[in-house]
Amino acid sequence: MITFESVSKLYPGGTQAVTDLDLQIATGSFTVLVGPSGCGKTTSMRMINRMVAPTSGRILIDGQDVADIRAVTLRLGIGYVLQNAGLFPHRTVLDNIATVQRLLGLSKAQARAKAHEAMERVGLDASLATRYPAQLSGGQKQRVGVARALAADPPILLMDEPFSAVDPIVRLELQQEVAHLQAEIKKTIVMVTHDIDEALILGDRIAVLAPGGVLHQYASPIDILARPATDFVASLVAKDRGFRALSFETLTGLGTTALPVPGPEGLIDMSALAPGWGVRVNRDSGTAAWIDADGAVFGPHPLVPADASLRTGLDAVLASPTSAALLVDGTGNIGSYFTLADLGPLLRPNEQARA
Repeated sequence: MITFESVSKLYPGGTQAVTDLDLQIATGSFTVLVGPSGCGKTTSMRMINRMVAPTSGRILIDGQDVADIRAVTLRLGIGYVLQNAGLFPHRTVLDNIATVQRLLGLSKAQARAKAHEAMERVGLDASLATRYPAQLSGGQKQRVGVARALAADPPILLMDEPFSAVDPIVRLELQQEVAHLQAEIKKTIVMVTHDIDEALILGDRIAVLAPGGVLHQYASPIDILARPATDFVASLVAKDRGFRALSFETLTGLGTTALPVPGPEGLIDMSALAPGWGVRVNRDSGTAAWIDADGAVFGPHPLVPADASLRTGLDAVLASPTSAALLVDGTGNIGSYFTLADLGPLLRPNEQARA
């Protein structure tokens, strides 16, 4: 548990970075600090590992004031991922990742063995181990930064806008990898971002900060969307608010229609849905291609898992030329499809959770 007790930070010159921050971050949770530039996000996070000292108040880790812990000892137990990875340019990928283990006293061989394990955990190819940072792409550098932070297996991981310096496609990949990784390792993660979408994707809990480091709301993503505590929070999530909320709803209760038996060459006759149309499934790629009466092919379109979010289902239907998508059940069977009309009962715009 990380606890902020009435924490404030006033810089020389009178800049109030953080104001009376009270926050409890549960062990094993993923907490995202979000807000505009200058709202004290990074300052708040850096007070956890004493890179910044509070002017007043205190921060506790499992009940112990961080001010009472030797700085080096504290930081060796907290992983830190920087915005631009912060790699040592003169060291190989493997030795960059092994840095903390060496500081902890492990031999070079032991540290490198741990580094190899960390590379595998974050999806870095072993062939990159002997490369130098200048030989890596932006996404690879960030993966190395995450691997270095995890290599010593710290209970706490701090992430300072770790994906802001990479392109949108790589950023989404990294977000997905971190989400999958957290589901596996369950670290206590505190991340800073100015991107509300990123916060909604990754956070178990989101702390919305306003200029001056004033906390406006600390809640789950769905509560932030459905019940913003202040006008400031509402303005932050205003764009596509209803559509975003669908990410937290499931396809439970979805009505579907059985698919006809595939004909020659695997073509499924979908004339009952749309005259002249057919669909062909590619199980290897998890996609389907729609074919019209003239033989024109539209696709590939993704198959939708039965446990997918309502947003995923709606997106698949809207992208389909027939306003329909194929459903994959829990056993991997592709035996039915659903349409926009089937999604209708699940789209309840007046329900409080999507207000």
